[in-house]
Amino acid sequence: MIYGFGFMIESLVAVLLMLTIAYCVILNNRLKRLKADEQSLKATIAELITATEIAERAVAGLKTTAQECDATLGERLRTADRFCTDLNEQIKAGDALMKRLSRIVVAARPVGGDPDPAAAPDPKAVAAAAQAFAERARSRLSPLAA
Repeated sequence: MIYGFGFMIESLVAVLLMLTIAYCVILNNRLKRLKADEQSLKATIAELITATEIAERAVAGLKTTAQECDATLGERLRTADRFCTDLNEQIKAGDALMKRLSRIVVAARPVGGDPDPAAAPDPKAVAAAAQAFAERARSRLSPLAA
């Protein structure tokens, strides 16, 4: 009986050792998978770092482009504003010229009731006079436009 009791204890230890070995095999497999996951995670992190660096360079490029566009657009807006001011001045000068021409035409008409067709100015002569007047005005304004 003493031998039977010892045999049972030895058998129990052997079973526990077998269970321990089986558990160690399972743990070893899990550790292998964990190491494999670790390698894939490292690869993923490396790709993420690369993508982040590319994105940072792209953002820096976009900032530079935006600053250049802002400077160019600002200059264009200032130029457009100057042109607008020049055009407004030229329109005012044109209006003044038209008023003066209309006063000249009104002054050239005969005063009184029935105008004499023979006494009325020649329309071609009035047009030529107006064209000469416009040419003189342009020659005076051309240094201002430049």
